[in-house]
Amino acid sequence: MKIIISSLNTKITKAISCENLDTIDQTFKKFNLMKGPLEAKIFAINESISSDQLSKLKNIFDNLDYSSIFIYSNDRNSIVTGKSLKINSTFVNEKEAKKELLSLTSKKKEDILHEGTVRSGSIISSNGNLCIIGDVNPGATVSAKKNIYVWGKLLGIAFAGNSGNNNSSISSLYLNPLQLRISNVVAIGPKDKPKNFYPEIALIENQTIVIKPYIIEPKN
Repeated sequence: MKIIISSLNTKITKAISCENLDTIDQTFKKFNLMKGPLEAKIFAINESISSDQLSKLKNIFDNLDYSSIFIYSNDRNSIVTGKSLKINSTFVNEKEAKKELLSLTSKKKEDILHEGTVRSGSIISSNGNLCIIGDVNPGATVSAKKNIYVWGKLLGIAFAGNSGNNNSSISSLYLNPLQLRISNVVAIGPKDKPKNFYPEIALIENQTIVIKPYIIEPKN
C-alpha cells in the first residue's frame, strides 16, 4: 500500500509505503508539521485493504489536519470497504493506478521536504518548493525555484524564485534572516529580532521585498 500526502497550501508532496500499520502512527505525526490542510491518496494495487486497516488509517487521518482522503485500487473489496467507511473510493485498473501514482511521486523530485536543522555551511536547493521542518542556522543557505517555507527559525540566507519567478515567497515561524532574495530582488535581514508571535511571509511588492504577517484566510 502506498500513501501520497500533499499539502494543499504549499504543494509539497511526500510518498510513504505502509507495510506495518502498527508503527505508522509516528510517521503520520510528522506530516502534521506540514502546512495544512493535507490531502491523502491511498493506492492499493493488486492488494486488498481490510476494514481494520482502513479504520486504523482513518483514525490517524481524523487526528491530523486532513481535508480529504481518497482510495484508488483495482481490488473491489478494498473499494467496498472504503465506501463503507465513507471514504472517497475509486476503482481503477492496474495500469491507470500505476500511471497516477507515478505522476504524483514525480512531483516529489521537484518539491523537497527537509526535516531537521539546516546547520551553518549547509546548502539545500529545490527545483520546486522547499519546506523545512526545523531551523535554518546563520551561515546556512536555502534556495528554491518556487517558494520556501520554514517551520522554525529562519536565521540564514534564503533565495526563493531563483529561476526568476517574482511571485515566489519566503515564509517562516520566526523570520530573522541574514539575507533574503526573491528572483533578482535582494534585502538584508532586519537588525532587530522579531517581537511578534505569528508566522511571517516575505514577498515582492513594487520591486521591493516586504514582510507581512502570514495569515491564511478561513474557508467560507
